Amino acid sequence: MKLHCGKFELPLDRPLVMGIVNLTPDSFSGDGLGASAERAIAHAQAQIAAGADLLDLGAESSRPGAIPTSLEDELRRLLPVLEALSDCGLPISVDTYKPEVMRAALAAGASMINDIYGLRMPGALEAVASSDCAVCLMHMQGEPLTMQQQPVYADVVAEVGAFLRERVAAAQVAGVARERLVLDPGFCFGKTLAHNLSLLKHLPELAIDGLPLLAGLSRKSMLGHVTGREVGDRLAGSLAAALMALEGGARILRVHDVAATRDALAVWSATHAAA
Repeated sequence: MKLHCGKFELPLDRPLVMGIVNLTPDSFSGDGLGASAERAIAHAQAQIAAGADLLDLGAESSRPGAIPTSLEDELRRLLPVLEALSDCGLPISVDTYKPEVMRAALAAGASMINDIYGLRMPGALEAVASSDCAVCLMHMQGEPLTMQQQPVYADVVAEVGAFLRERVAAAQVAGVARERLVLDPGFCFGKTLAHNLSLLKHLPELAIDGLPLLAGLSRKSMLGHVTGREVGDRLAGSLAAALMALEGGARILRVHDVAATRDALAVWSATHAAA
């Protein structure tokens, strides 16, 4: 299996590491670099040196309680960094739900759009359909400002699965080929700890039509609830969750700590390859 990602064809016969580059001043994980394009570019280059397979640039915070960012501010943060990295040799994903940002990002060299709204915003499907970029469709209940206030599901696995199936169908009707699609259950996006743990336990059920899964668990609040650790001390929990996601079939891990994740993957892969 391969993921068609702009000019790249990403093999999915091994897990891929997506390095996070936060271009916001208010990232939940404390690594926002919005005030300095130079620092953001240096951080991206460090993620590449640490072994990232692709990068994910986000210029609008989607942490719980986040206030929406204006189109102008998002583009101002994003485009200088994206343009500087366009020849870095790796696929660059842009984390956005705004069609205008999608179009600008693709024109500036992005190879993937990572949309927390699953291409539900008016014009989003059209913004990606005529390109050759990869698309990550994520589930989120509500919106970042209010999503964690009182999330409720009758059956979180069934409901997230149904949502992803519907978005896959909508994307394909719009002309997005199957080999361009990635699915993300949206850990901590409108979910309680119990919801997140259930999704992680039942992750194989969310590989709709055999499409690859992306897991974004790094440093998230669910790990803090389980371990009692503050966000800066969640590396061990992040690695444990990443390995559980791999066991559940995830093919892409979206992480802050690329080098440590690659070490954990090396041990996991060696164990699976052993006679």
